[in-house]
Amino acid sequence: MDPTVRGRATPWAPAALVLTATLLAAGCSGQPGAGPEPTATESSAAPHGYVEGAREAAEEQSRLLLGDPDTGASRVLDLVTGEVQQTAPVPDATRLTTDGRFGFYHTARDARVVDGGSWTVDHGDHVHYYRAAIRDVGALPADHGAEIRSDAAVTAVTGRDGRTGLYDRTELEQGGIRPLRTLGGTHAGAVVPYAEHLVALTGDDDSAQVTVYDREGGRVATPDATCVRPRGDAVTRRGVVLGCADGALLVRAENGTFTADRIPYGRDVPEKERAAAFRHRAGSDTLTAPAGERAVWVLDVTDRTWTRVDTGPVLAANTAGEGALLLVLESDGALHGYDIATGRHASRTKTLLTGAGEGPTDASGPAVEVDRSRAYVNDRAGRRVYEIDYNDDLRVARSFDLDIEPGLMAETGR
Repeated sequence: MDPTVRGRATPWAPAALVLTATLLAAGCSGQPGAGPEPTATESSAAPHGYVEGAREAAEEQSRLLLGDPDTGASRVLDLVTGEVQQTAPVPDATRLTTDGRFGFYHTARDARVVDGGSWTVDHGDHVHYYRAAIRDVGALPADHGAEIRSDAAVTAVTGRDGRTGLYDRTELEQGGIRPLRTLGGTHAGAVVPYAEHLVALTGDDDSAQVTVYDREGGRVATPDATCVRPRGDAVTRRGVVLGCADGALLVRAENGTFTADRIPYGRDVPEKERAAAFRHRAGSDTLTAPAGERAVWVLDVTDRTWTRVDTGPVLAANTAGEGALLLVLESDGALHGYDIATGRHASRTKTLLTGAGEGPTDASGPAVEVDRSRAYVNDRAGRRVYEIDYNDDLRVARSFDLDIEPGLMAETGR
């Protein structure tokens, strides 16, 4: 079931990245003068970065989780080896989300969990990349509109009724599902694990208060900030971003204290042009969101500024971060690149989507996933995924032919 790889294949990660990751791994393996890492027979302590059942690598181990909404078939495409693995079917899945390792196939009954078997652990001054077996984990109780967010310890499932269940994420890593507790109260939008706490908006859609809980469910902070008609959230290095009617709130933890700072649009924005669903590269502080049908918002969390970029009709958007192009998949079926600072149209690909322009795109339509060196676009009707080198004039580096229609796509390994 390997895909057909078309075009000029290029190495997935530059040699410099591999060398850098290797040096970083070596740099965190011990203190100066400590000597070589002891073997298992010399010490009972596991080496730094050791994860049981996983293999550490020198580069990102990116994989794409893919689902066919019509048949329920699902696949995992390994972007390092080019191999495709079949996973358990998920009939009636309408959405696919991820926390960087696990994929959550959302249905009307539950959320089916697939371990993508690849992830990144970021220690700030260095990172570790891992790969392990791909496997089906089971189902989380979740309604059709549930929002699922995770950190290394906790997975939070917030239903449409605002109730939130907490699950042991370390148990997911072992292939099981273990509920921890139900968080008290009701919440507007997703409950987001962050800085060993839980960031939530308590109240209703008209006016919600920022509230911070500990992992036991105890309320520890209520920063003086409200969010009107909350929509969308994202975790960045700078903190948690919560989308609101007048812009966004940035919730941060510093020296054990939580604060919430407002990042306003700076002008009146109609409801239909609000940023309501953020996309960004993992580890980046630059977020994107459609601004109506023919523009995209770019939120620079570091500078706390919004930029509206006028585009063609938007199907999906993303960016690699500061200094990179804004990537916009438009209704002509091509991926377009825009300079964020000037709004200038910089480049475009050939038409990537089969049957582009024939009609509106449904909820399982195309996506743009972005990692450290590539972007990925799923062509549902064409049964194909494209790999784009966004640092090389949006060159199509590879394409992968599949045996399903990949209407659902999410990237793991980040």
